[in-house]
Amino acid sequence: MSSLDAMDMTRGITTDTAVAPLASDESVPSGRHWLWRLARYPALTGGLVIFIVLGLLAAFGPLVWKGDTSSVNLLSSLLPPSLAHPMGTDEFGRDVLARFLIGARISLLVGLAVSGFGALIGGAIGVVAGGLDGWRQGVIMRMMDAVLAFPPLILAMSVTVALGVGIVTGSIGVLVGSVPWYARVVRSEVVRLRNTPFVEASKALGASRRRIYLHHIVPGVLPTLVIQAAAAFGYSILALAALGFVGLGAQIPTPEWGAMISDGLQYTLTGQWWIDVFPGLGLLLAATSANLIADGLRNMLDPRGVYARV
Repeated sequence: MSSLDAMDMTRGITTDTAVAPLASDESVPSGRHWLWRLARYPALTGGLVIFIVLGLLAAFGPLVWKGDTSSVNLLSSLLPPSLAHPMGTDEFGRDVLARFLIGARISLLVGLAVSGFGALIGGAIGVVAGGLDGWRQGVIMRMMDAVLAFPPLILAMSVTVALGVGIVTGSIGVLVGSVPWYARVVRSEVVRLRNTPFVEASKALGASRRRIYLHHIVPGVLPTLVIQAAAAFGYSILALAALGFVGLGAQIPTPEWGAMISDGLQYTLTGQWWIDVFPGLGLLLAATSANLIADGLRNMLDPRGVYARV
């Protein structure tokens, strides 16, 4: 038997032993019973249901409900919810439901993009930093700490103003502020995994650094990275809405939830509550679904709290 075969056998045995604490005491159902498995995690199920509903509304809602989202019709301004306008109209006579659906598409797509790119960039930085020792790791993590020293929303606003006001630059600002979160969590996981028995066994059998990272380290940090991305998705949507609320995000006439809340705030005190209440409910549901998904994924992937110790 070659040393490589022996190493693979050792890796298989020790990996099974290492991940055993993550498994449930109950038998794991087969792939075709995934619905039954999801039912064991009500938070994850509820979050997925809300997210799927919002995703379907964002994807197909504008195709079904083709209300006017940009032109001005003052004769139809500030109409309350009715059959013709289920969410009423705003101060310019624009259909709030049509704008809500377009805003859902913008918020969800941008939130997914920001959390996805943040996970890739921050995860890569965390993996590299966790694999280094001494001053090199310290330099990388101190740079991440320098970014974390700024409040995330203030940092996003600063980046947006520096690059130019808009939804794209606002997304970049939120992305810059979220990268250190991923980097710190992933770096912590890499350091933990480097000292586990199966990694030490692979080193003793002569496995290369590249093989150890590809077969042990990277797969080991993926659960933590996924959980962090789900949590950051909710923050990204709220941060982008905050930028739109203060006028640094989506610009007129783009129907973004934060900008819609800002536009309708002045009319709430005079009784036209529907202009900003419905976009606010959309933000509430999106952020709630993200938190439920993150909490459910943590319970499913890490039931005994082994991972994500920063």
